Amino acid sequence: MTLLKSLLFVLAIGLISSCASKKGNDITTSEESKIESNMNSKKLMLEEGYSDGIIIASRTEGDCPFVIDINDENYSYFLDPVNLAEDFKTDGQKIWFKFTASRMPNRCEKANPVWIVDIKKRVE
Repeated sequence: MTLLKSLLFVLAIGLISSCASKKGNDITTSEESKIESNMNSKKLMLEEGYSDGIIIASRTEGDCPFVIDINDENYSYFLDPVNLAEDFKTDGQKIWFKFTASRMPNRCEKANPVWIVDIKKRVE
């Protein structure tokens, strides 16, 4: 009887420890999957012609009400989206977007006017 109890105890400990270690690996695997998915998503969006940017709001007089901050590997610049949808007028909103240059005069000094062709919220 004591041998049977000892055997059951050892099996229970083994089962509990294997479940605990598997749970930890699932979290790591899940995080790695999320990172890989984000990298694949970014690559796909760039291949489809999207640019990534961040919406910046301004209340300064003479400034554009909203600009898109573009941080490229080599330089940083701002674009003035003349047809920005209300859903995207949020300071700090990360976006994917396609645009064309606009022939209208600049509304502010720091940004060139652009026409948004397509825009999507970026999840990171």
